[in-house]
Amino acid sequence: MRKILLIHGPNLNLLGEREVETYGSRTLSQIDEMIKKRAKKLGCEVRIKQSNNEGEIVSFIGEAKDWADALIINPAAYTHTSLAIRDAISAIGIPAVEVHLSNIF
Repeated sequence: MRKILLIHGPNLNLLGEREVETYGSRTLSQIDEMIKKRAKKLGCEVRIKQSNNEGEIVSFIGEAKDWADALIINPAAYTHTSLAIRDAISAIGIPAVEVHLSNIF
């Protein structure tokens, strides 16, 4: 069974409340439940974390090295600014995918 760590970055805990016209009305809990159901259908185990703190996100990434086969991360506001997150992803040596809820370009 593939093991995936999914990390949601800052302010994603406010989904469904903030900028609904951009991000929609689904809450993070609702999105997480959808992800868990899909992962189960695909035969994957997924752990989902969320933090508004850069250091905590870096720690989550470091912990993935010992458990996960892959990392999916939405660094949100840290996308363009966090060298620490980028370095942590490079250091763990597992496949990583960066995703976003909106077009960042």
